[in-house]
Amino acid sequence: MKFLLINFLSLFLISCGNGNSQNSATPDEIANAKPVTVPAQNGLEHAYFASGCFWCVEAVYESLKGVDEAISGYSGGHTKNPTYEQSNTGRTGHAESVEVIYDPNIISFRDLVRVYFGSQDPTQVNGQGPDHGSQYRSIIFYQNEEQKKIIEEVKAEVAQNYDKPIAAEILPFQKFWKAEDYHQDYEENHPENPYIQKVSIPRINRFRAKFPELLKEGAH
Repeated sequence: MKFLLINFLSLFLISCGNGNSQNSATPDEIANAKPVTVPAQNGLEHAYFASGCFWCVEAVYESLKGVDEAISGYSGGHTKNPTYEQSNTGRTGHAESVEVIYDPNIISFRDLVRVYFGSQDPTQVNGQGPDHGSQYRSIIFYQNEEQKKIIEEVKAEVAQNYDKPIAAEILPFQKFWKAEDYHQDYEENHPENPYIQKVSIPRINRFRAKFPELLKEGAH
């Protein structure tokens, strides 16, 4: 029993960061801003998502067919050039986010949105799993009205499967700040990390079981 209790407490205490944050709603000037469109480059488009620790989210999207790269960073806040330490206080307004660079001829924005809602607990407010705070809140960003409509449609479909409200915010995209180099490809580069073993990998495995048809062949 003591061994089980220790394991439970250790998992409870594991988090992507230090979890020190303040619960803060997205201010109106951000929620009501005009969305910024990121132009396609070499036929590749960009999409932006936040749903807890970016180590997990990055690994999820990099497993998908048609995704060229997923980059960890910060978005949704009011400060410029946020650092990991600043974001982790919850006072910058940013959420840990990922930039997904993808080929729309192979995977659609709608499928990326389906994966977004299907790879997390979309009812958890201000966090995912053991990570709590506004910097871990779920946000899905749109760059135009067509994307916003798709997000709202998928959200309505997903909501039918839950008794609780869907917590994810739908916000106009403004700016993505790339995270520090040591955060990039973290799950792949640090498989021995306790957080990766006990939180990231189980989350990734649950996502893979839901979307086998979207996975790259040989995705780790």
